[in-house]
Amino acid sequence: MHDDPAHRLRHPGLHRRGFLAASGAASLGALALTGCGGSPSGASGHGDGKPKRGGRLRAAFAGGGASESLDPHLGSLFADAARAKALYDKLADYDASLVARPRLASAWEPNAGLDRWKVTLREATFHDGKPVTADDVLFSYRRIADPEKTFRAKASLEPIDLKASRALDRRTVEFVLKRPTAEFPNVLAAFGAYIVPEGAGDFDGKPVGSGPFRLVSFSPGRSTVLRRNDDYWDGAPYLDRLEFIVANDESARINSLLGGQVEYAHELSPTTARAHEKAGQIEIVRLPGSAMQAFAMKTDRPPFDDKRVREAFFLIADRKELLNGALSGAGEIGNDLFGKGYAYYADGLPQREQDLGRARKLLKQAGAEDLRVTLDTSAVAAGFTEAAGIFRDQAAKAGVTIRVRNGSKDSYWNDILDSGTLCSYRSGAMPIESHLSQRLLTGSTTNATKWQHKDFDALYQQAQSTRDDKDRAAVYERMQRRLYAEGGFLVWGFADWIIGTARTVGGVDHRAPANTLDWARFDKVWLR
Repeated sequence: MHDDPAHRLRHPGLHRRGFLAASGAASLGALALTGCGGSPSGASGHGDGKPKRGGRLRAAFAGGGASESLDPHLGSLFADAARAKALYDKLADYDASLVARPRLASAWEPNAGLDRWKVTLREATFHDGKPVTADDVLFSYRRIADPEKTFRAKASLEPIDLKASRALDRRTVEFVLKRPTAEFPNVLAAFGAYIVPEGAGDFDGKPVGSGPFRLVSFSPGRSTVLRRNDDYWDGAPYLDRLEFIVANDESARINSLLGGQVEYAHELSPTTARAHEKAGQIEIVRLPGSAMQAFAMKTDRPPFDDKRVREAFFLIADRKELLNGALSGAGEIGNDLFGKGYAYYADGLPQREQDLGRARKLLKQAGAEDLRVTLDTSAVAAGFTEAAGIFRDQAAKAGVTIRVRNGSKDSYWNDILDSGTLCSYRSGAMPIESHLSQRLLTGSTTNATKWQHKDFDALYQQAQSTRDDKDRAAVYERMQRRLYAEGGFLVWGFADWIIGTARTVGGVDHRAPANTLDWARFDKVWLR
C-alpha cells in the first residue's frame, strides 16, 4: 500500500479521509442498505476474455497440517478462509475498500438508538436444498459465541445480546445489542462469522453450507476437492471443480505452478515474483497493502510486561532495512499501528525512526541492559525468517541478544498465540475496528500480544456506540495513540500480497486485499 496520489486514485476507498467522506462511517451510510451479490467489485486481469464454463482449477495454499478442519468458525489461516468462502456465506463481507456489503443479508436497518438492527435475508438455500433462515443465523452466531469455545469471531459478535435477539419471521432477524453500535455491519462481515444450518456439527465429514461449491473430499493437511453448486444464489461458478492443495513451502507452490500441477499459487515472495513477472510463463498478481508485517511482544510476561522494554524495541527497529531486506522493498514501512491507509487510521502520529541511544537508555531504566530474548519465527510466511535475522542484528547494536527459533510451518500460528514472548506476526486486511475487537480486547481469542486492559475495552465500546463519524474517529485515534506508545505490536511494514496464476486462468481480482470478498473468489474465476 502506497500513500501517494496515484495509489489513492487506484484505491480511493482505502485512504482514511476519502473513505469517511465517501461512505460516512462505513455503515450509517447504509441505514436501509439493500443490494445483491452481483459481480466482483475489483478489476480482473487484462485480456481475460469472455468467461468460460468448465474445467478444474487447483489452488496451492499454505495450510495447517493434520489438524485442519472445515469448520468455518475455527479457521485462522488464509487457506481456511478460502475454503470457508467456497463452502459457506456470511451475512456481509468487505469490498476492496473495507466497506461491509450485503451477502446472505439483502438489507439491514437500525432503530433510532442504534441498539436494534433488523436484518433481512435474501432467498438462498443450503447444499441440502433447505432454505437459509433466521433460525440458522441465530444458531450460527450463538455457536460462535459459546463461552466454552474459542471461535475466531467471538469477540466481534460480543456487542450482540444473543439471548434477546430473535427471528421475526423466516427471513428476518432482529439483533438486540448490548449498547448502541454504529458499525454493526462490520460485525456481520467479521472474519469467521459464517452461517451454518441449525444443528450443524459434522463439518469435516458432511459440511452443508450455502456457498458456491459443495464438498467432494477432504484430507486434512493435503487437499480439499469441491464441485460446483449449480443452485448458488449468486450464480453458479464457472469451474466444474476446485481443489485446494496444501503446500507449505513457497518453493513447492511456485514449482507446482511452473510445472502445471496447479493453476493458482497463493502467497509468493517478492523475490519469486520479480524473477517470473516478465518471463511470460505465469501471471503475477499484486494486491497492494494486504499484509501487515510485525513482531508481537507478549505484554503479560517478562520482559515485555515493562512498557519501557516495549518502547525500546520500537526504537531498535530500522523499518526501511526490514522492508528492503525481508520483502525486497515490495510494500511500505509501518509505524507500529495496524491499518495504514484504512478508515480511522491515526496518520498524524510521527513516523518512528531507529534510535539506539534512546533504546539503550530505556533498557537500562528497566534493568534489562543485558537482555536475552527468544524470537519465534517460521518459514510459514514470506519474509518471516529474513526479518527475524535482520532484527536480531539490529537488536545486537542496542546490547540485546536475540535467539531466533524456527518453528513448524504446520503449527506455528496456533503455537504463538499463547507461548513464547516475541514472535513474527502478520495480518491480512480488515477494518481497524475489527482488528481491535479480534486482537486487542480482553476477551479476544486471537490476542497474540496479550494486551488486556479494561479501560481500553471501554474505549472500544465507546467508539462503537458513537454515532458521529468525527467523534468516533477521535476515540479510535485515542486508542491508537496508546498502542503507539505502549502496545505490543511492532509493526514494521505493510507488504504487497502476491499471487501467481497460470496464463489459462481468468477472472482473478487485481485489487481486493487478502481477507476481502473478492480475494480468493473462485466462484468468479474461469479457465480460458
